[in-house]
Formats: sequence, C-alpha cells, structure tokens
Amino acid sequence: MNRNRVFIVDGARTPFLKAGAEPGPFSASDLAVAAGRPLLARMPFSPAEIDEVIIGCVIPAADEANIARLVALRLGCGEHVPAFTVQRNCASGLQALASAAERIALGEAELVLAGGTDAMSRAPITWNAAMTAWLATLMRARGFARAKAFARLRAAHLKPVYSLLLGLTDPLINLSMGQTAEVLAHRFGITREAQDAYALESHRRLAAAYDAGALADEIEILYRPDGTFHAEDTGLRRDASLERLAQLKPAFDRRHGQVTAGNSSQVTDGAAMLVMASEDAVRRYELPVLGEWLGHAWAGVDPHEMGLGPVHAVARLLTRHGVRMHDLAHMELNEAFAAQVLACQAAFDSETYAREVLELDAPLGAMDPERLNPQGGAIACGHPIGASGARLVLHLAKTLARRGGGLGVATLCIGGGQGGAALVRAGEAP
Repeated sequence: MNRNRVFIVDGARTPFLKAGAEPGPFSASDLAVAAGRPLLARMPFSPAEIDEVIIGCVIPAADEANIARLVALRLGCGEHVPAFTVQRNCASGLQALASAAERIALGEAELVLAGGTDAMSRAPITWNAAMTAWLATLMRARGFARAKAFARLRAAHLKPVYSLLLGLTDPLINLSMGQTAEVLAHRFGITREAQDAYALESHRRLAAAYDAGALADEIEILYRPDGTFHAEDTGLRRDASLERLAQLKPAFDRRHGQVTAGNSSQVTDGAAMLVMASEDAVRRYELPVLGEWLGHAWAGVDPHEMGLGPVHAVARLLTRHGVRMHDLAHMELNEAFAAQVLACQAAFDSETYAREVLELDAPLGAMDPERLNPQGGAIACGHPIGASGARLVLHLAKTLARRGGGLGVATLCIGGGQGGAALVRAGEAP
C-alpha cells in the first residue's frame, strides 16, 4: 500500500512550570493556546486551512471536555475544523502526533496541528465514596430526614481523594510509577550514586542549552495574568550538586529506596504543539521542513517494569525500518526517572535481555551517552504527562536540523506498562 510522506513543519512549546503547593495560573487549554498561537502565526496558511487538530491530554479540567476542540476554536481554526483528544498516559502527546501522521499517510488530511498539554498542578481533588454517598442522601432528603442526614456526617467523609496520586499509581499491581523505578534499579543493580549523577547531568545539560541559545527557537515566552513571564523551565536547578541530591530522602520506599524527588521527573504544567503536513501541502504552501516522520511503534511490557517500555518499542521500530542503534544521530528518551533511563540503557546493551525478552539474536546496544538527551530531559525540565511525547519529537527534530541532519528516535515509557517510539529523519522540503 502506497502511503503519503509525512513531514514535521515546525513546532513550539511553553516553558514547563514546576507544580507548587497551589494550582498553577494556566489551564491545560491556556498552555496549548500559548504554544499554538505563535506557531500558527508564522505559518503561510491561515488556521482555517488546517484539516484537523489532535491533542493529547491526561488531566483536562471538567470544563475542557475534548480539549482539542476547545483549543482549535480558541486558535481561530473555525467551526468547520474537526478536533479530537487522545489519552495514552505519558505518551499522549506522542499518540497525538502518531495519529496525525497516520491521517496524513492515508490521505485523510494534509495539514494537522498536533501536540499535547497538561496542567498537572490543577489535577482535581475530589470527595471519597462515603462523602459522595452522604451528599446524595442529603440532596434527596426533605424535612426532618434532612436533619438526620446532616447528623450522619463524619470526619472520615471529609478525607479528600487526590486524583494525581491515583493516576500515578497502577491499580492492577498497586505500585506507583516511582515504585516501578525502584524495581528496575534493583533488577539492574543501579546505585543511588549513579541515579544522582545522571540527574545532575540532566540539569547541567539543560542549563548549557539555555545558555547557548539552543532552545530559543523552540520555547515561546509564557506570560502570566499578573504580567510576569517565564522564558525557561522553572524546574531547572542551576545550583544542583551531588551533595544536595544526596541529602534527599527516598520518595517511594522510605526504608530501602533509592529513587528521590531529585532523580525523578517533576510534576509540571506545559504544552508542546507541532504542525505536520503532507508532501503536497509542503509544496503548495512552500513550507519549511524540520524533518520527516518515518514511523512509530508501540509495545506492552510487565506493568511492574513499565520503565522498560522504550526498549521494546525502540526494538520494534528499528527492526521494522532496518535501522541500527549506531545509525542514530540522536535519541530523546524521556527521563521519567534516572533509574528508568539507566535501566533502559542496561537492557539495550544486555545479550540476555535481547535473547530472552526481546527475542533478538543480539542486543541493540546502549545509546551513546553523548547522543542520548544531550540537552537534558524531564528530570530538569519537567514531565507534563500529556505534553512530553510532543516535546520529545519537537526537540529531536529541532536538534537534528540544527546539527546537520541524520536519524533520531523519540521514545518514552508509559504508565500501565507500555512504550512508544517515533523515528524521525532531518531533511529539506521535498
């Protein structure tokens, strides 16, 4: 079956804002609009000429149902442009791009605005089941029965339910994502010192990228309602040190754990948006091209070891396209946890894992550390779960174009036990 070529035209993201004690100033749709508006402003076509809008989002607010449609209308795409929202946990942004690529490849669309967004700081806090039942009884009661219902209120009814904590815990295995990282650290013998060293390097690399101006054409300044603004990711710690990281206590296994807040990704608000186009659209509008989307792959893994999802997805992707690990000029592997990235590197390089788990004759080989997240990752910039997959592809394409071309892979683990990966080639317009 002949398929149309798919091109990445351009993209933009907001600075990622580390969540604090209070809800952040932006909703998920605010963030997507902040990334999408300047992106569309520099396109030679109008927003109304877009064929479809696809956005990944995991925690939309109650008033942001089908957030992609809301964003499309706010961006001026017009009532006639359809839009839909996708959710694949941490890979929701990657799924949005993959869905866009499939639509273009099949000839169903020529111009698609796709990406991801999440305002994790605004994850809802809800009542527990007992409180919900009490409220339902109260609403139905009349007269004296209503007074009796009030009398049944107990302190336990007021215990809140934090949806973010529930969402970051696998309900089938009853482990948080951080606990699955502990599983990987134990399996591959990854020390606390190695995790902290990796985390420190992530901050150093991101700081160096900002200082060199390498992110200037990727990040749009984000203006807050009070007139202040953000030009950098607020989770970046330029003063990070091994000594400070070593002082942090384990976050998920208090007695024996090694995974801390310092060597984990951050709860974050942010968005990333990209314009993807067919070959005909590139020629018609004389569009610039960052790169070509060559394909993507998904894989399922044991939820206890969800962090190894990228190993399986990358193995499928490279095998399908006849590409070897050393052919890659760049890999963006989402830094959910330092232990998780290091475990993927160990699994990539393991003959036993290749033979017994991946059913390959030889290991893929670990990615060259200098070409793996060379400008830092989610440990330093943050991980707004709906947006991260789109950020990875955007940064990969921008970096490949800036550094002279080649092949690159964007990949990430997915809560629940999955992995996703995309293959991108830098290139000029056809």
